[in-house]
Amino acid sequence: MKIKLLLAILSISAAVLSCKEKNVDPATDTETNQWIYENMKYWYYWNDNMTTKPDYSKEPASFFESLLYRYDAALRPDGDRFSWIQESAEELEASLGGQSKASGMEYKLTYFPTGSQNVIGVVLYVLPDSPAAKAGFKRGDIFSSVSGQKLTGSNYSKLLNSQERLTYTLATINAEGTLTEGTTTRDITPVVLQEDPVFFDTTYNIGTNKIGYVVYHQFIPEPYQTNNKQYDKKLDDIFNSFKNANVNALIVDLRYNPGGYVSSATNLGSLIAKATANDVFYYKEYNTEVTETNMKKYGESYFYDKFASKSQNIGSQLDNVVFLVSSRSASASELLINGLKPYMNVTLVGGKTVGKNVGSVTLTDPKKKVKWGLQPIVSKSLNKDKKSDYNVGFTPDIVANEGNILYPYGNPKDPLLSEALFKITGTRVTRQLKNARTLQEEDSQEITSTIQRKAGGSNMFYDK
Repeated sequence: MKIKLLLAILSISAAVLSCKEKNVDPATDTETNQWIYENMKYWYYWNDNMTTKPDYSKEPASFFESLLYRYDAALRPDGDRFSWIQESAEELEASLGGQSKASGMEYKLTYFPTGSQNVIGVVLYVLPDSPAAKAGFKRGDIFSSVSGQKLTGSNYSKLLNSQERLTYTLATINAEGTLTEGTTTRDITPVVLQEDPVFFDTTYNIGTNKIGYVVYHQFIPEPYQTNNKQYDKKLDDIFNSFKNANVNALIVDLRYNPGGYVSSATNLGSLIAKATANDVFYYKEYNTEVTETNMKKYGESYFYDKFASKSQNIGSQLDNVVFLVSSRSASASELLINGLKPYMNVTLVGGKTVGKNVGSVTLTDPKKKVKWGLQPIVSKSLNKDKKSDYNVGFTPDIVANEGNILYPYGNPKDPLLSEALFKITGTRVTRQLKNARTLQEEDSQEITSTIQRKAGGSNMFYDK
């Protein structure tokens, strides 16, 4: 059985690549549950807390849940917050490669105005050539009705998930903070999309500062089912241009990045770090059984990754490294930050990150008899100094909130980018930061975002 581990700061995941078999009779619930228990007993980080008398008569999802050492603030503060099971293993494997059926626009849902039950959608970004892009959507657009019904706290989930084709009614917020719903509507029908996560880059020359800025939406090395490292190479090219431009400061925008492949996190870290290929990027900690088995097979090298040697590395040039983060930044994003901290000073601008310092493995049946896919937590991630103290998230050094009126990527009026530029240059390029109370109010009004159910989830994946 070949296992593809999907290491996450938030979820290390391992996918078992299956051999092709035809005309296989599906497993019964009992057989499925026996397969679940066997895998959990070996891989699960808290396997010593699992029941020794499982009830195999349960439906698979309930059976899986019965095995977990679930988090409880009072009783199990060290417990599991992130393990899950998915009914279709094939869909899970595709999503872990960054491919899913989608409209091509990511958005957040928030109550507006403050204190009401009215809900608006704010478009965070739109994939080029996607149905949303072809319909005319762009970052910063706002919609207040779907299929002719105004969004509220009680109906938004049903309306946005009720059918394939949706009609969105656009709205605007004026300078006084008043919402006006217009008459413009846009129709979108989702299709299967592959996201290019390397979304935007530019440079700024402000005084003596030459600043590189890159927006990175997910740690994915290449399109699903290819082996060409296309997206990693695109980042390499961007950093090569930063190097040739003699940048002395770097801003990496991870505000919408929920995770991805650890190989891509290692690649990006290797482009930034003031470190060598002999330096450890991160360690991973497993349960006793997994540790003993793999120590015998592979030795200590199984439990850490080192930086790669990259000719495009700009670490020696950098005086400032700033990450833009938010409540959507997770997993490999947090791994990158934690892994760089022992080697250089990094500044976080934005909101508190998710706090996934543990990883899961995605397991599928190689015989394809069991159709379910598992993603149990199996590991904890630590940096070179063996620190893993961000289980409740990284608190930003500079608090900033983008609000509901969004600016195009690269525009210094963007609150997060504005604060990053100010930190680097000491010059206020645009507007002042809002006061802390206003930021808290804005944060409290957000309900959810599509980033949270994005293809690949909040995972970090590595091949072993």
